[in-house]
Amino acid sequence: MLHIINKSPYDRCAVDSALATGAGVILLIEDGVYAAVKGGAEEKKIKGALGRFKFYALIADLEARGLGDRVIDGITPVDYAGFVDLVAENKTCQSWL
Repeated sequence: MLHIINKSPYDRCAVDSALATGAGVILLIEDGVYAAVKGGAEEKKIKGALGRFKFYALIADLEARGLGDRVIDGITPVDYAGFVDLVAENKTCQSWL
């Protein structure tokens, strides 16, 4: 399952909710990319879940927030075409609002 998270981890608990599902793919978009920041509040959780989840972050949203060079190791930046590929590759998608 592809989990799409667009809300900041400082505003919502969407990252925690997605991680509680067990395994899958997590794509961070819009303000959700704040979860991808080295030294951020979510880093420890994300690093601990790297064996169960594959993590991606939308490049355009990282760059728009000045975070392009601060991404946690293990999170793969993707462009819009990569976003589309992730949706097409996963049978189901869950958008966390």
